[in-house]
Amino acid sequence: MATKHRKLISFDWAIKKILRSKANFCVLEGFLSELLFDDITIKEVLESESNKNSREDKFNRLDIKVKNSKDEIIIIEIQYGRELDYMQRMLYGSAKTITEYIKESDSYSEIVKVISINILYFDLGEGDDYIYKGTTSFIGLHNHSRLKLDGYQAKLYKTDKIEAIYPEYYLIKVNNFNDIAKDSLDQWIYFLKNEDVKDNFKAKGLVEAKAVLDYLKCSDEEKREYEYYKESLHYQASMYESTYVVGKMEGKQEGKIEGKAEALILVLESRFGQLTTEQIQKVKSLCDEKLNRVLQKLWTAQSFHELF
Repeated sequence: MATKHRKLISFDWAIKKILRSKANFCVLEGFLSELLFDDITIKEVLESESNKNSREDKFNRLDIKVKNSKDEIIIIEIQYGRELDYMQRMLYGSAKTITEYIKESDSYSEIVKVISINILYFDLGEGDDYIYKGTTSFIGLHNHSRLKLDGYQAKLYKTDKIEAIYPEYYLIKVNNFNDIAKDSLDQWIYFLKNEDVKDNFKAKGLVEAKAVLDYLKCSDEEKREYEYYKESLHYQASMYESTYVVGKMEGKQEGKIEGKAEALILVLESRFGQLTTEQIQKVKSLCDEKLNRVLQKLWTAQSFHELF
């Protein structure tokens, strides 16, 4: 008889609620070590505006300072989401991280390496792989040679590779994974997609994750918060899908906004019951930016009025 696995908390919820604790750093250290093919040790969770868990927090993002096997200090930001403009969000996130963690008196050479890890639960771009890595390089327009650092710069930056200075981006397209774990990194991707750790998985941090993220160990209040969070993701997914389909059919911005408003009305009625004519008109009058703001607040709001 097959073993029935116990339900585990999703990784995105764990980042917001559980994995910020020093006692649970081993889980994140395992994930980062497998992804970056290095031995990663977390030094601290960085407390910045982006890490505050406010009701209107625009980003699901965690910034951490880590040390690798070469004793180099790196800032890693982990974020996840379901947004069509996610490419710009990645750029904004890494730029914000750089500016937040350099003092005005520091020289530019003091800028710390940033690695942006993005866990995507929606389809971003076209491509059939499930992990993509992006770096910055400079290629000659005429002879196609790759620009390198000279000896002085290599000594200053402690690297001979230009791409080592600039942010790195990892895109994990969870839905592209075929559920066949061929190596230890795949075991982590399997967990990210299925919220399950198989008995034969040996990847760094997964054994600890299986214990730390056990749903049955949560308090009743934590369970209620988690179930509400998961329910809200279904609303957001429905809205995302409806908005994308309508926008694609219309082929113009007005159609996209109208479709997003109609989708939001359906979501709100599923959440709070039938809306009044006045409430429906209020939603339809919102511009695209305000519609997005309402969506960001959706999972924390207890009533229609809290959204506006």
